Amino acid sequence: MTIPTLPDTYRALRVIQDGDERRAEFQTLPLSDLPDGEVLIEVSHSSLNYKDGLAVTGAAAILHHLPMTPGIDLAGRVIEDRSGTYAPGDAVILTGWGIGERQDGGYATHARAKAAWLVRQPEGTDASWAMSVGTAGFTAMLAVMALEDAGVRPEHGDVLVTGAAGGVGSTSVALLAHAGFTVTASTGRTEEEAYLRELGATSIISRDELPSLKRPLEKERWGGVVDCVGGATLAGAYASTRAHGALAVCGIASGIELKTTVFPLILRGVSLLGIDSVTCPQPRREAAWKRLARDLPAARLAGVTQTRGLSEVTTLAPQILAGQVRGRTVIDVNA
Repeated sequence: MTIPTLPDTYRALRVIQDGDERRAEFQTLPLSDLPDGEVLIEVSHSSLNYKDGLAVTGAAAILHHLPMTPGIDLAGRVIEDRSGTYAPGDAVILTGWGIGERQDGGYATHARAKAAWLVRQPEGTDASWAMSVGTAGFTAMLAVMALEDAGVRPEHGDVLVTGAAGGVGSTSVALLAHAGFTVTASTGRTEEEAYLRELGATSIISRDELPSLKRPLEKERWGGVVDCVGGATLAGAYASTRAHGALAVCGIASGIELKTTVFPLILRGVSLLGIDSVTCPQPRREAAWKRLARDLPAARLAGVTQTRGLSEVTTLAPQILAGQVRGRTVIDVNA
């Protein structure tokens, strides 16, 4: 195992305030500019998520102060750990906890973080695999685990995944199919039908179908739901979930409002399950990553993953906001 060395400087993609606009530029900075944290990490890979696209383009105020380094995921090796939890050379993963939003994130060659935020890379995996999973895959795994914990089983009927062609959605389809569920994928990208069926979806519905369901209680259809969209899509899925089914809610692509009634809750015993991948407790976090290593090995992700360099992120960011990025994008921070 190669032990990373302590450098004097690091390279980062920084979002700065330029007059009335925010823009991203590459900077070489002294290591002392990194935020506080017990663990210094040599970052090898990050990933591209919708939230990163918002941060890099300045389309939304994702970054709480400027200048800041975006990137809500990172993987690499420990250089030093003042807490004594990790040894130099240990491979670690960091998602959530406000990195790339409140604190400098993964779009840099080095990062600092609290030891309690990190997860050891599962045995037999590498940093590229970890970032092909990333926050999107981790969130999907938490959603699947939440449905299972709520009692949703394959024999209870089809499980619906909304926003199925996106990062969380596509990973959810693959994980649910692997677990034996019959998966229906909802998407606005009709051209992605073959891709979604390859992941394991048995049927595809248009994203327009769910928002059209307006009654408090619709015909019972779904044993469970992973919702990556929110808004009217979630309301329609909720109204059409079967008795004692559950919805794992983790997205806002269609909006943050939820206009519905309590009837599915009190007349069908339907459960709404919130998925928080940011401050997820450490035991749950470790369990999810171990299961991801088992259920979603690198070979299964190869067809839904592309690797691009950090130098390309400013070009990729508007593309993911426009819905032009399929599956997962791993970012090699040294390229």
